Amino acid sequence: MIAASSELSIMLRRCLLTFKPFRIFVVGIGFFSLCFLMTSLGGQFSAKRPGDSPFTMRAEVLGGQESRGVLRKICDMLEVIMKRMDVLSKLGNTTDTHRLDELSSALDRIQPIGLVERIQAIAQNMSDMAVRVEQILQRSMAYNRVRDGAFGQCEIPKDPRYPDCPSKMDWMRARWTSDPCYAFYGVDGSDCSFLIYLSEVEWFCPPLAWRNQTTTPTLKPPPKRQAVFQSDIGALMEQVGTGKESLSFMKRRIRRLAAQWASAARRLDDKLRNHWREQKRILVHVGFLTEESGDVFSPKVLKGGPLGEMVQWADILTALHVLGHNLKISFSLKELHGFLGVPPGRGSCPLTGPLPFDLIYTDYHGLQQMKQLMGLSLRKHKCHIRVIDTFGTEPAYNHEEYATLHGYRTNWGYWNLHGQQYMTMFPHTPDNSFMGFVAEELNETERLNIQKNKVKNMAVVYGKETNMWKLQGKEKFLAILHRHMEIHGTVYYEAQRPPEVPAFVKNHGLLPQQELQQLLRKAKLFIGFGFPYEGPAPLEAIANGCIFLQPKFNPPHSSLNHEFFRGKPTSREVSSQHPYAEQYIGRPHVITIDFNNSEEFDATIREIMRINVEPFLPYEYTCEGMLERLHAYIQNQDFCSPEAPFPPVNSSQTWLGSAPSPFNLLPNSRILTWASNASSFSSWPPLTALRVVASLESESCVKACQTAGLICEPALYRFINIRETFSALDFQCEGVESEKNHLFPAFSAEHAECSLQQDPLLFSCAGSSAKYRRLCPCRDFRNGQVALCKDCL
Repeated sequence: MIAASSELSIMLRRCLLTFKPFRIFVVGIGFFSLCFLMTSLGGQFSAKRPGDSPFTMRAEVLGGQESRGVLRKICDMLEVIMKRMDVLSKLGNTTDTHRLDELSSALDRIQPIGLVERIQAIAQNMSDMAVRVEQILQRSMAYNRVRDGAFGQCEIPKDPRYPDCPSKMDWMRARWTSDPCYAFYGVDGSDCSFLIYLSEVEWFCPPLAWRNQTTTPTLKPPPKRQAVFQSDIGALMEQVGTGKESLSFMKRRIRRLAAQWASAARRLDDKLRNHWREQKRILVHVGFLTEESGDVFSPKVLKGGPLGEMVQWADILTALHVLGHNLKISFSLKELHGFLGVPPGRGSCPLTGPLPFDLIYTDYHGLQQMKQLMGLSLRKHKCHIRVIDTFGTEPAYNHEEYATLHGYRTNWGYWNLHGQQYMTMFPHTPDNSFMGFVAEELNETERLNIQKNKVKNMAVVYGKETNMWKLQGKEKFLAILHRHMEIHGTVYYEAQRPPEVPAFVKNHGLLPQQELQQLLRKAKLFIGFGFPYEGPAPLEAIANGCIFLQPKFNPPHSSLNHEFFRGKPTSREVSSQHPYAEQYIGRPHVITIDFNNSEEFDATIREIMRINVEPFLPYEYTCEGMLERLHAYIQNQDFCSPEAPFPPVNSSQTWLGSAPSPFNLLPNSRILTWASNASSFSSWPPLTALRVVASLESESCVKACQTAGLICEPALYRFINIRETFSALDFQCEGVESEKNHLFPAFSAEHAECSLQQDPLLFSCAGSSAKYRRLCPCRDFRNGQVALCKDCL
């Protein structure tokens, strides 16, 4: 018995010396202890039963004469087990190792309960363990057959259709441990696992013949459902959640406007005549409010910080909910990760399944976070994304390669999206889509009360933060204003009176929204200092019967001369504090003057005190207007389906009908329309809305269309990016070239050259040059809704 024990100990030590992983080593010690115990007790084991696994044993107490032979058999079996477990250790499978740990722990927990019972318990545990090891080995052997190339050679295929396969294999060999997502998809460091990943998860290597390609089920898209208007905001309020003052602010706004949204939904439903609307699966990720982005906004809600973004996001959430779409809302990276279903890790691996959403609304912060989580998948799924972008992003800044080569690269652009995937707060950049927000509407009783209670010599200053009162030159025009009117402010303060606010200003401090509304309903004038740019407050003041007085900028502010716009992805020139109010509302509700001209300023204040205005709110900033606009976008904008090439054959085709081009010239004008007898093509906006004009030199298409009383429409560019447009406008081309340039299509009079656009991502209404007269696709628009053409709904 002593010799057997010594022999067994030697064999176990030999096994354990080659058995390196610490976790499996613990199991080896368990085996050693077990054999030592059985040797000491002199127990024996019977032969295995017919049909048992080779490693399954049954415990029976036999005579001492056979113990030495039985122990020898046990030692042989243990040696086999240890060899196989050594193979297991090389797999690095943490799940299986964990199971073996559990078995070892079970052995350690056995307590002495009598000789026979003790041996039987040990033997039963060995039997159970052997069965589990056998199951693990069966799985690992099947896996190893793939690793060892039993179903095919794991050599790098040489296929000209996959030229990047060899370089990607080299990268995987060197860097596959750089992101846990590779192991998540089964990569284990072998060439076979690299090839499987690069051919089935990514797309750099060809499909492997020895792999069963039918194992991946084809997922059918979910059935289409009808969207139904809903007025109950309870579910929306739950999704917005709590925990931040910014979220509380948004919920208060949603609750306050709930009745107006419900009434607007009923009116739009009647207007659409119960037209079938597809319900979309929509994710809203508010990136700028996440802790990962710093969330500098939430702490400022109670300190006069900017609320325009939160106003807009609250209205976007409400509009999507009221329109009846299937909505998910995320305010953290963890929530975003869960909703997207991306693999764990640092975003190096793509999503293998379909995106679980039809649309994703986010901002620039959220876009960066999605790139971090989705990695390569973002390129595949970015057509579903809509970016809420306060100031707009022009195509020249959005196109990464073009922006880098031509000096348009900023910290915010270069995402290579379609220009209309960016959605702005105001319709100032037609290259983008106009999302907007809403201002509170007044009922008839409220309108009459405002008319009766207006104080003609009361002014409210636009500026909640003290730094807005530090603008140079404000003392001069404030002194003039003080001679005529009582001045009120709503500036946040911690001390009793901050020094930046003059003593003659009656400062109310920050006011809740309802109290601010009451103040605006009494005031006659709402006056801006020139900053902040393009916020919601002037529209709210005008809706409450105030006249908005704002400074004119000469020269206009832009990224070229003003720090605020520097680095933003737009070349837009801002002519006043609120260009939308100046252009689309105007007198008598909005008056824009030079504040440095004291005589003009004084005369304007006297004029304001004499005239009476009624509350006014543009339709596009009502709840119904925003619902109408967002409905049209959701049902008609599609950036995922590839557009058919245009012209469909080539540039020398003959158009249907007798005309040599698809255009007609409007009588007594230089404006082209789409000929009714020309070919019909699917488009939104429809081709019936198209009006083609040629800009002047140094004039953008935004300006050229505005001059004609129209709106530039970049979605229609592809229909005028043909040589026939030049001839229809009587431009004599000595040559026609195609080039990547955000000003093209355009005509150069100096060289008689006609240039077409080569890259659709660069179709842009913005931009001008003294060298070119640009071809501009313009369209008509609905009254009070510049985002939609007359036939767009």
